[in-house]
Amino acid sequence: MKFGLQINQFTWPGGATQIGPTLARVARTADDAGFDSIWVMDHLFQIRTLGPPEAPMLEGQTALGFLAAHTSRARIGLMVGGVHYRAPGLWIKATTTLDVLSGGRAWFGIGAAWNEHESKALGFAFPPLRERFESLEDTLRMAHEMWSGGSGSGERFDGQRVVATHLINSPQSISRPRVPILVGGGGERKTLRLVAQYADACNIFGRSPDFVRSKLAVLREHCERLGRPYDEIEKTVLTSIDLDAESPDQIVERFGGLAEAGAQHVIFSVRGVADASRLERIAAEVLPQLRASPG
Repeated sequence: MKFGLQINQFTWPGGATQIGPTLARVARTADDAGFDSIWVMDHLFQIRTLGPPEAPMLEGQTALGFLAAHTSRARIGLMVGGVHYRAPGLWIKATTTLDVLSGGRAWFGIGAAWNEHESKALGFAFPPLRERFESLEDTLRMAHEMWSGGSGSGERFDGQRVVATHLINSPQSISRPRVPILVGGGGERKTLRLVAQYADACNIFGRSPDFVRSKLAVLREHCERLGRPYDEIEKTVLTSIDLDAESPDQIVERFGGLAEAGAQHVIFSVRGVADASRLERIAAEVLPQLRASPG
């Protein structure tokens, strides 16, 4: 099993001047502790389940560049990018830049997005869901073409929503055969079909082992229908840890249940993560037990 840290809040002691030093400390601690990945959200306001919209929130792609400079081993990515925030060519070029500058450690996390409030609040167009899915598929197709060959396919691209005349990508990504693509969400008809067709990983909320198991069964059906080997896709789940409400042994048991359901990479936020000792405790008391578990 792999483990990732999602950093989803920046309401930390010291205010804005301390966000940078705190984020650097948290990222270095996770990297040194052996986390396989580190993620930030792609939101402009804090989301409703975590705080008021005016709570501090960093722009995701810029934050990833900062994380690249303060880590050396873990892969880094957005959990997950909202497709309508950037044009497909910019998505791919920005992610390639992150991969090159991080030494081949980028994830390309992308999804159809949902936050209409923050989009309209800051003047972003928020197309209907059908159009966002068409843009998502265009972006995924373009990613495959731009991350192919020496400097991309060089071909014209005619998508459902996007036309591009010359798909050059130089410098090319360091990751091979390309930057790994993660499509977030558990929508059974469209999202999981896009995972099966284009992605290297899925991401499903880790609500319960039964929930994860049911979503992965649907993903398997899409893979069979498309002729894609199911085992090629990394199964990731998103959850959280609160050390004040749950013991390390309870966390181990919960994550073990997710692994039995098919999860291979558990990505979690940590309440109070600004206190790096919480990550150190997880690294000492939780992760070794799970890594030692069969399967």
